[in-house]
Amino acid sequence: MPFGKLYTYDGNARSTAILAVAKANNVELDIVTTEPAKGVSNDYLRINHLGKIPSFVGEDGYELTESIAIAIYGMPAPCQLPPVACVTGVTRGGFHLVGFHLMMRHIINQLSLSEDDFTSQNEKTSLLGKTKQDYASIVRWMSFANQEVLPPLASWFRPLIGRDPYNKKNVDEAQKNALKAVGVLEQHLLVNTFLVGERITLADLFAAGVFSRGFQYVFDKQWRSEYPNVTRWYTTVYHQSIYSAVVGELEFIDEAVKYEPPKKEHAPKKEKKQQPKAEPKPEVKEVDGDEEEDKPAEPKSKHPLSALPKPTMPLDEWKRQHASCNQKANWETALPWFWEHYKPEEYSLWRLDYLDNHELQELWKAPNAIRGFQDRLDASRKFVFGGHSVYGEENNMTLRGVYLVLGQDYEPAFDVNAMKESYKYTRLDASKPEDRKTVEDEWVQKGEIFIEVDGKKFPYYDGKFYL
Repeated sequence: MPFGKLYTYDGNARSTAILAVAKANNVELDIVTTEPAKGVSNDYLRINHLGKIPSFVGEDGYELTESIAIAIYGMPAPCQLPPVACVTGVTRGGFHLVGFHLMMRHIINQLSLSEDDFTSQNEKTSLLGKTKQDYASIVRWMSFANQEVLPPLASWFRPLIGRDPYNKKNVDEAQKNALKAVGVLEQHLLVNTFLVGERITLADLFAAGVFSRGFQYVFDKQWRSEYPNVTRWYTTVYHQSIYSAVVGELEFIDEAVKYEPPKKEHAPKKEKKQQPKAEPKPEVKEVDGDEEEDKPAEPKSKHPLSALPKPTMPLDEWKRQHASCNQKANWETALPWFWEHYKPEEYSLWRLDYLDNHELQELWKAPNAIRGFQDRLDASRKFVFGGHSVYGEENNMTLRGVYLVLGQDYEPAFDVNAMKESYKYTRLDASKPEDRKTVEDEWVQKGEIFIEVDGKKFPYYDGKFYL
């Protein structure tokens, strides 16, 4: 009987480690092919509210989302690992499982195995390390691959293969960010065979799954010569039996995939057959089939903000000013430039306060909520700029953003975002010193920054700009 259902699709980078762990531990999974790009059912949205993959539903009804949590949930527990709260889950019946050992006991009960079968220090249990420090490092590198490598890597190769709209500036920026993150691993692997310790761990399996997309599309021969340590590590992990058992043969590309604009296809004109002469009939205007095909396509619906008058301060220019100063930390130039050119009759400023703070538990995962919100705002990118941050500490945090919007209403800009209702929107007045400080804090994100919510102070933790 399958241990549970894994919702994913063949080749999904975030699912490779899960499949490898399941196979190594002889755990049978029922794979339910789910491709969010093709749409998901309402039933699936009840499992994963964001409609993303992978998701796991156990035979007992236990539901779990997030790839790292699922991969860890499928692992046997090393005997020396302290019972810290690494993953938190809630069964359908409402029973909370807090702490890794408790979750492993849940698996043991379901599989009717003894704890001795799981706690021996064999190759499989060493995938989670042998000490608290090992475990923390493993989660660290899994998080790094998931958060710092995969998003920019996907934004680099997906437009090149036609999965996302192509914009050269965005692709170049994504490539730069991806290579910056990869450079961290290149330096780490200069003196390390694996990411953690001297043996393969779950961190290597997970990170290799993420990197597989790069080697499939953009990490060509020239790239591999510039990143020999990452290439050596990836090859080593790939040839481990636990990994190679769930993937295809290792193949390297000679040249990175290049963007090719879609070719316009013109339907050939149909030859009109000679018809025998018939008796004259009253004239009726006929619509020739070719004329129908030659009619221009219906214009795409325009963004409502595109109908507004052209502002005197081009938003792209402000974004360039901000990006340049962000790299040089030269805010003394950027912000005065903005206030000099900002006109409240052309743009409005909005503070966004997150309404579902009870859902934020793990501090390191909170920036993903910001990324998800900003990703869903792309249809309004030409009309919006902002900064968005996480404030607080573990199990006590909130999200806040400050956005500049063309026009006097926030709704046309944010209506495109499925997460719009998760925030409260408050208009800011640049003539008020306290509102101006809120704007500057969120658009600089430097130094000691605190916000106050319901009488409690929350320190700045991390943030992202939306350019």
